[in-house]
Amino acid sequence: MIKENVMQVHAHIAAACARCGREPSEVTLIAVSKTKPLSMIEECIAAGERIFGENYVQELTEKYAQCNADVTWHMIGHLQRNKVKYIIDKTALIHSVDSLRLAAQIESEAAKKGLTVDILLEVNIAGEESKWGFSAAEAPDAVARIAADCPHVRVRGFMTSAPYTETPESNRKHFRRLHALFTSIQEAPPKAADGNPVCFDTLSMGMTGDYEVAIEEGATMVRVGTGIFGERSYP
Repeated sequence: MIKENVMQVHAHIAAACARCGREPSEVTLIAVSKTKPLSMIEECIAAGERIFGENYVQELTEKYAQCNADVTWHMIGHLQRNKVKYIIDKTALIHSVDSLRLAAQIESEAAKKGLTVDILLEVNIAGEESKWGFSAAEAPDAVARIAADCPHVRVRGFMTSAPYTETPESNRKHFRRLHALFTSIQEAPPKAADGNPVCFDTLSMGMTGDYEVAIEEGATMVRVGTGIFGERSYP
């Protein structure tokens, strides 16, 4: 079933791109493998996927160690500062940077290892009390401050988790608003610590229930778990 699910998700991505005049190559699929065993990840790899998203540090580190395939791992869940050191050299992208203090911790750990780490700033675009992230008003200043103060960190864009809904269309306004904020940074990028403008090119938004709407509103990455691996059963 995983192979068929992957094919279906890519077909939906292509259809969403066609509706808004984009190319499917402009959208990167993150297969969200949290709580799923390595055997299912291997099925997904066999179906052609190479980028996996994990929500929990322990799961990410275990799967990183166990998986021998040429894949990359993204940290997409809430990240505590005291756990940054465990994943700093294992992730291609940290989607969920939700505070200046977390960015400073990533900078510190990256400097120790001589790394440059790509991050996205998590924006709570709908203003939900249950969600982490910068507000839309805080986000531009946060981009500028992290870019200037953290030479081992590259701020590549924004991420958001829109409200859970059974009506994907209801999240369009949130995706549209974040895309507008994203575009405003692209048009006037702040300077990084090396004096060059930040490369602001990634907008991670849209999950299983609403990723087609997110693509229509400008997402460059979508995070799909249930749509690929099926429903999760939590312990």
